[in-house]
Amino acid sequence: MYADLHIHCNASDGILNPEEIVNLALQKGLSVISITDHDTTEGIERALDAAGGTGLEVIPGIELNADWEEAEVHILGYYLDYNFQPFLDALCEIRRARERRAKLMIAKLAKTGVDLSCEQVKRIAGKATICRPHIARAMMEKGYVNSINDAFERYLSPGKPGYVPREKLDPFTAITMIERAKGIPVLAHPALSKRDDLIPAFVKKGLLGIEVYYPLHKPEMVEKYMWFCRKYGLVPTGGTDFHGPGTAYPSLGEVDVPKKSVENLKLLRSFLV
Repeated sequence: MYADLHIHCNASDGILNPEEIVNLALQKGLSVISITDHDTTEGIERALDAAGGTGLEVIPGIELNADWEEAEVHILGYYLDYNFQPFLDALCEIRRARERRAKLMIAKLAKTGVDLSCEQVKRIAGKATICRPHIARAMMEKGYVNSINDAFERYLSPGKPGYVPREKLDPFTAITMIERAKGIPVLAHPALSKRDDLIPAFVKKGLLGIEVYYPLHKPEMVEKYMWFCRKYGLVPTGGTDFHGPGTAYPSLGEVDVPKKSVENLKLLRSFLV
C-alpha cells in the first residue's frame, strides 16, 4: 500500500477525526494520503499538523458534490489552495444549502412518523458539513432504523419518502472552482456516475485526472478508464473513499494506488503553481 487519495474525516461525513486518520495511515505504512471531504476543507490543516515530522505526505484535497441531469457527478480536487478566500466563500454557500436541505428532509421525515429535530442532527454533525449520513445516525439514535444503509434504503435515497434533491452545483462549475484555487480537478468514481459521455467535455473545461482505482471498479472498468486517461492525457488516481470503521467503505489503503499516480499529480502541480 502506497497511497490513498480519497478519504473523508469527521469534517464531513466520516467517522474519524483528522488525527486519527493520520495515525491509522502511519500504522498501515502509507506514504501519501489526501483528505477529500465533501464541500469543506476544514480537516486539512489538522491532518497536516498531525502528519508533521512523520514522513507521511498529506495532499490538501476536496470532493465537490455536483449533479448533471439525473446523475451525481463528483469532482475531486488535489493540491488546492485551501485558504483561497473566494473558494472558501463558495464552499460556505454550499454548506448553507446543505443545512437548508437537511431541514427540508427532517420536515418530510416527520410526515412519515420519523420525529427528528434540527438540534439533534447538528449535535451529531458537530462542526462538520451536514450530510445525509448525519440524519441517518439521528434516525438510528431514535430507533427508527438499524443502520445507515437501512436509513438510505428506506428513507434517504432518491424516490424515498425523506429525500430532498440537493441545490444543484454542476460539475463544470466544480472544475472551474478547483482550477481557480490552483487545484487539480479529477473525476471521482466515474462508474457510479455513469456519464462517461461527459468526459470529453470535462477535459475541454480543464479536467486533469480520473479516479481509476476505486473499490467498486471492476478490472474491466479500470481498463476502460485507463483508456480514457491515455486518450486525453489524464492522470489516473485512486482511493478507498474511506469513511471510517463500521461503514460500507473499505479500510484505509485497501485500494492499490500506484506511486506513479502521485508522481504525476506532483508533476502537474509544478506546472500550476
